[in-house]
Amino acid sequence: MSDSPLTTAHRLLVEAIDALSAATDAATDDELLSVLTLCEGTSRRLDRLTVATVATLERRGTFAERGYTSTPAALGDLLGWERFEARQRVVAAEQVCPQVGLDGTALPARLAATAEVFAAGATGLRHVAVIARVLASPAAERLSPQVWAGAEAQLADKAAVYTPSELQAWGTALVEALDEDGPEPDDRPPAPVNELHLVRHRGKAGGALKGRFDDAAMFDAIATVVDAHARPATGDEQRSTAQRQAEALADVCGYVLDHGDVPECGGRRPHLNVLVRLEDLENRARAACLDFGGTLSPESLRMLACDARVVPVVLNGKGQPLDVGRVTRTIPDGLRRAIAARDRGCAGCGRPPSWCEVHHIKAWQDGGDTALHNCVMLCRACHRLQHHSEWEVRIRDGLPELIPPAWIDPLRRPRRKPLLHLAA
Repeated sequence: MSDSPLTTAHRLLVEAIDALSAATDAATDDELLSVLTLCEGTSRRLDRLTVATVATLERRGTFAERGYTSTPAALGDLLGWERFEARQRVVAAEQVCPQVGLDGTALPARLAATAEVFAAGATGLRHVAVIARVLASPAAERLSPQVWAGAEAQLADKAAVYTPSELQAWGTALVEALDEDGPEPDDRPPAPVNELHLVRHRGKAGGALKGRFDDAAMFDAIATVVDAHARPATGDEQRSTAQRQAEALADVCGYVLDHGDVPECGGRRPHLNVLVRLEDLENRARAACLDFGGTLSPESLRMLACDARVVPVVLNGKGQPLDVGRVTRTIPDGLRRAIAARDRGCAGCGRPPSWCEVHHIKAWQDGGDTALHNCVMLCRACHRLQHHSEWEVRIRDGLPELIPPAWIDPLRRPRRKPLLHLAA
């Protein structure tokens, strides 16, 4: 049976790349420099093909038919991309590929001039993202359609000679210059901004908090509580103001967890879980881990051990829970703690335990046990895939792993989330 056109094209592409790679062995410096420009141009054309393919799959609804509500999520699972890489392709597909109207009418690409230079390999994905971002700014949206189209043509022309950051600065200046009238006068006070960002440190303990509160009452309530707990303990206090305020905030939050009316979090009230490895327990508990904050120092562990609200979860060398302490006698609460200690959040994407639900691998109505060996922690998106797609999950060697559909991996090789606490 003869190869399909797609198979033949792929074979020729691989052969051409192999030939190019072999030709570099005895190439001169000038020839090697030309190889770099050739590879970049080819990479851009391949990016154009990727984007066009994504646009076609979205138009056909292929990912939705296979259980995905998000195209970036599907691309991440299929190709191993980070979400921002997948979103970059999806945005490009929306901007530089022809579209189809609700009535089936073919529509030109939104960024027509950019689509031409992108198709020719004269510009890259990051340039497309910059142009889309500049022309979606409030100043650009105030331009007339004719002026907007002219600005897009100029940006597309400059994309071939400017780096993405240079194009961003030049394009912003261009749009602001074209927006002669600027925004309409608005005598209303700006809307207050109240936000708090919590970011866990990757690969190490702790995290960072960054917040802004324009609402005076909200800020005053926070400042009053923190100030009351951050006063110097003695006259020769050695802690800085920032250190005292940080510890004060932690004290207040700890008090609320113990005594406050805290909403349920992922099906249970939030408590502080301390994960202790069996060998550490046998060695008088030299270390332990928290759900969110990473590794505890021995001093911090000893201090937390005095608190009856702390729930110890003992793990063996493979990360499998051996014993789970419980605040109450209800089995679901203790079981959830064991699953959270084992899975450290979503077994698929790594979202924290508070965002997750517990999934029965063998459905309860089909006789599946509500037990550790039949349960896995999944976020809402990954949980949906288990019920509405060909993804499967199983427990192997005491730890969960997900098996992708054949259209993602023909060999259906199991995938397991990296468990950093077992890396050693």
